[in-house]
Amino acid sequence: MANLKEVRERIKSVISTQQITKAMKMVSAAKLRRAQEGITRFRPYATKLQQMMQNIVANMEGGAGSELGQVREVEKAYIIVVTSNKGLCGAFNTNIIKEAKKLVEGKYNHLRKRGNLHMIFIGKKGYDFFKKHYPDVKLNSDYIGKLEHLSFDDIVNIPEFLIDSFKDKELDEVVVVYGEFKNAAVQFAKAEQFLPVPKPEVTSVDEAPKFKADYIFEPSMEALLETLIPTILKNQFYKYLLDTSASEHGARMTAMENATENANDMLKELKISYNKARQEAITRELSEIVSGAKALEEG
Repeated sequence: MANLKEVRERIKSVISTQQITKAMKMVSAAKLRRAQEGITRFRPYATKLQQMMQNIVANMEGGAGSELGQVREVEKAYIIVVTSNKGLCGAFNTNIIKEAKKLVEGKYNHLRKRGNLHMIFIGKKGYDFFKKHYPDVKLNSDYIGKLEHLSFDDIVNIPEFLIDSFKDKELDEVVVVYGEFKNAAVQFAKAEQFLPVPKPEVTSVDEAPKFKADYIFEPSMEALLETLIPTILKNQFYKYLLDTSASEHGARMTAMENATENANDMLKELKISYNKARQEAITRELSEIVSGAKALEEG
């Protein structure tokens, strides 16, 4: 009977866990719906702005247009790591952390050794990992909670700091590592250069521009681009966070759905085990009764 009691306790435990995973899935589904609407509406606007910014910087020789697109020798770099504050979302945070590790141990390893690599964290999971494993990297945790209750006004001070520091030559390159949202089941860990403004990628001769863009600036190029380029960069940074937020909720919803299905499978196996154990107990008791009755008859 001890075995039966143990199986019953396990069944209760799995049912309790399944109720939690179901509730978490429903919460994540509701949050995902809002986050998905946000990134779906904002992404086309941000993508078009980014293309325009890259084309402007690529076609301007000197002046304000190329100030934030100026490529110089990298003596000091920043990596912005955007993860979630909570777990239970599958491999979502792990994949982003792996992408950031590649940069730390590869591209920027020489800066790390000289103490010129800085990391800013938006999300607690990334900060906890790098604080534990990379004590030689300068870590900034001032913005950890920015992914909660996400709004443009709350995060705009981060890109402003990066832009001002780049203009003052206090840093030479900024890369953002975040989760790119595709759908509820698919998210990608992505590292994207934020500063200097990257030029449009040309993968073949056919894709190379065959003419130089001729922009007309009013009132003047310097006055307009001084405001336009930073504004586009701020919007681009906001897109990184919207992408990551939607990715987090999608990953958590999928993980909780899988956990619920696994709990169902486990319950089926436990119930089969319980029925077998109960049948064995009944058979054993019947055998003992029959044996006892037979002993009385013989006696």
